[in-house]
Amino acid sequence: MANIGKIIGVNSNLLRVRFEQPVVQNEVAYALLESGTRLKSEVIRVRGSVAELQVFEDTTGLKEGNSVEFTGELLSVELGPGLLTQVFDGLQNPLPQLAEQCGFFLQRGKYLDALPRDKKWAFTPKVKVGDKVSAGEALGSVPEGIFEHLIMVPFRWHGTFTVESISSAGDYKVTDTIAKLKDQNGKVLEAKLMQSWPVKLPIKCYTERLRPVEPLITKQRIIDTFFPVNRGGVYCIPGPFGAGKTVLQQLTARHAEVDIVIITACGERAGEVVETLKEFPEQTDPRTGKSLMERTLIICNTSSMPVAAREASVYTGVTLAEYYRQMGLSVLLLADSTSRWAQALREMSGRLEEIPGEEAFPAYLESVIASFYERGGIVRLKNGKTGSVTIGGTVSPAGGNFEEPVTQATLKVVGAFHGLSRERSDQRRFPAIHPLDSWSKYHGIIDRAKSVEAHNILHKGNDVGQMMKVVGEEGTSMDDFVLYLKGEFLDSVYLQQDAYNHIDEACPGDRQAHVFEKVYQILKTKVTFKEKDAARSFFLKLTQTAKDWNRVEFKSKEFADLEATIFKALAEVTVNA
Repeated sequence: MANIGKIIGVNSNLLRVRFEQPVVQNEVAYALLESGTRLKSEVIRVRGSVAELQVFEDTTGLKEGNSVEFTGELLSVELGPGLLTQVFDGLQNPLPQLAEQCGFFLQRGKYLDALPRDKKWAFTPKVKVGDKVSAGEALGSVPEGIFEHLIMVPFRWHGTFTVESISSAGDYKVTDTIAKLKDQNGKVLEAKLMQSWPVKLPIKCYTERLRPVEPLITKQRIIDTFFPVNRGGVYCIPGPFGAGKTVLQQLTARHAEVDIVIITACGERAGEVVETLKEFPEQTDPRTGKSLMERTLIICNTSSMPVAAREASVYTGVTLAEYYRQMGLSVLLLADSTSRWAQALREMSGRLEEIPGEEAFPAYLESVIASFYERGGIVRLKNGKTGSVTIGGTVSPAGGNFEEPVTQATLKVVGAFHGLSRERSDQRRFPAIHPLDSWSKYHGIIDRAKSVEAHNILHKGNDVGQMMKVVGEEGTSMDDFVLYLKGEFLDSVYLQQDAYNHIDEACPGDRQAHVFEKVYQILKTKVTFKEKDAARSFFLKLTQTAKDWNRVEFKSKEFADLEATIFKALAEVTVNA
């Protein structure tokens, strides 16, 4: 019997619905317009016989007395082959197919299947009749692009199962039954190529959660050397508008040493999202030589789409990331921007008339942000393999104010902070990560003691630079001036990378280690100059040569020649012991 409720109040996209049969938190319901259009919504609070629902669509036309149909299912996503290369909205509707049916303007109440129902996949069984299996273990696999997509025992199922039957190798649709499993009570359940999972619940079909210790190579020198991220770690990139968050994310998505990249655009401006959608299919994946989209999945929820769907888009993205982690893959989830997600929470909290926290954000903002980032991590699966989800969230604080609630709540749970600077962006120092404000709790690929010493030179050089703004060069000693020039040399040559140069845009780990060792050697070398103009001239020439060095192939003859030129010039000004 259908569970039907009646609307007793409408406040923008918040509905108050009186019900008679039981409903549960996060249950999906459909508000029915008189035209027959069904608007998807989610139960977010239950009080007595009244449920409050957030609607993921424009609620124009809904009024008191309209019916609401409760489905009994939690807000879930479809999991199975066919996810990669797709562009979904926050509710996992495939946007290209939606555009084909609706044109440029999406229609309310139009929902499509996330996975193609007509496509067939080449299934290969991995178990045989009589085998014992449990949730998350592989029944078979299908090829999905460059990956082996595992078909697993549904995560919802509990206990141990006996394989009663398993389909032979062949082509099957996602809705086809490929195995029959008997539970401990003798009940036979059917497993298909696809399954579903509630987005608000983490997938925990693994044996052990591990500590992230292995560095994740992003090929951005400032990150990998000074503010590293570990595989399975979490980090944030706060910064003002126009400081390069989106470009940095795209470079990371292209070059980071991960298997799958999931980009969640939760509330970003449509222009930036369109740029991502246009560029990614045309970008060549450095690992495979094919399109970058073949190992990418995009959740697209722009600022012009319904605000409530922003929250769903974040959870949809992290659930899909966990799904691929269950296959033993390394996944990078990039959320851009979590500030817009938090604004959606604030908007709904206001309509629920909850007691506000700082800057009117909900009082539980910190716990919500923490629960999202905690879904990252590296795990040991039941087959002994490891899989990881690394989460990088951008934050867009108004005016670049890092003291605002979303940034501060995020900093409490992440392991690395890559703070973008308007000043560095205006100076065209990219990536515009501020080397003095940022930090990381992870260990990178460079010896910690040396990277800390180099970082100290940056600090001291900056202090001298600030002092020179007051007293001028003439009030600065030669030793301090050389220290300042060394800091600028490190900044220009090592921290900055040229995204327009196909070599310098991505610096592999072995090259980073080699280049850093040489730069560190230069920083530690005592040099002497008769006057400051000579010191400035020397370091300007050295910087230009080193930049050219960054743009040539590693270990090539030209690379070796430029390195020799650098150290020959350095030898001429070195203080003899």
